Amino acid sequence: VGFLDARINDEKIPLKYGVLGQETTGPGGFMKAQRTIPVLLDICKDMERWCPNGWLINFTNPAGIVTEAITRHSAIRTIGICSGANSMMMDIAKAYGVQKSDVYARIIGLNHLIFADQIFLKGEDYTDDFIEKLAEGSANNSLKNIPDIGFSARFARALHMYPISYLKYYFLTREMTDAALRDANTKGTRGEQTREIEQRLFTLYQDPHLAHKPKELEQRGGAWYSDTACSIISAIYNDKKEIHVVNVPNRGTTPDLPDHVTLETNAMIDRNGAHPLAYGRLPVKIRGLIQSVKAYEELTVEAAVTGNYDTALLALSVNPLVPSAAAAEQILNEYLEVNHRYLPQYAKRKDAQ
Repeated sequence: VGFLDARINDEKIPLKYGVLGQETTGPGGFMKAQRTIPVLLDICKDMERWCPNGWLINFTNPAGIVTEAITRHSAIRTIGICSGANSMMMDIAKAYGVQKSDVYARIIGLNHLIFADQIFLKGEDYTDDFIEKLAEGSANNSLKNIPDIGFSARFARALHMYPISYLKYYFLTREMTDAALRDANTKGTRGEQTREIEQRLFTLYQDPHLAHKPKELEQRGGAWYSDTACSIISAIYNDKKEIHVVNVPNRGTTPDLPDHVTLETNAMIDRNGAHPLAYGRLPVKIRGLIQSVKAYEELTVEAAVTGNYDTALLALSVNPLVPSAAAAEQILNEYLEVNHRYLPQYAKRKDAQ
């Protein structure tokens, strides 16, 4: 909703106030959710009328927040997916020269905030070995759309989990914000870079003789989405009882989050949907961050559905990537101004002056 121009605003506005601007995390993810959730819920209303027994396989970003909105405000069955966990397992497979099917990683967290705390190759525990590879820098831990800033070896060993690249925004906030500011002032924000890549791709696609995958496509990001979606659809339709990493309601997976909220974790997929595997208590080293971001996500869903200004302000204020309530208010006011045509739910809002 709003296309790349809206995404670019999502990125640039927070940077004016020294706050990280990113598509799915922090203020950028909040604003994308405000535009997107009402549209997805409208689609769900159509599904409730025309195909009430259908499945909505969602990978619209921010995937976890959007999926939570659907599960809480719609009767439609849904599973949220993301390519992030698949990319992590591909990186593990590459590090050992094996197939992705040989890899099992136990995943826990939220969308774009997941940790692998157990890594198995062909049934053998390689967790310690892979963490050492991360610490030494011999294993990859970076997505194409995220600045390649690494954790120190000391931190990698201390955490002793495999974190998705997006966690750099939380553990290296200052460094990642500085990198985003440098990029914005030189080669452009990620949204601006993506717009340029897409323009080149659309030009190439006009050639009816194009017979190869353009190299520009590798720069676009989002690899493995098609594989992930088709695997989930096949597992449901064919009742495969396969294990996939998906976004689903907690439902007792961990007692450290409410049952109704969406998390991202391993789940068994069959004709009845996704059944998350029991995890237990979250390790204290990641518990606080996950709970804090989940509070932000719950408020974000509520704000998107109600259009309540105060709820929106609180959502941004409790986000760990927003340093102050004052910055949250400045960002929110500017966001609402430039996005007003996409936000009918806020039409009757009263600004706090």
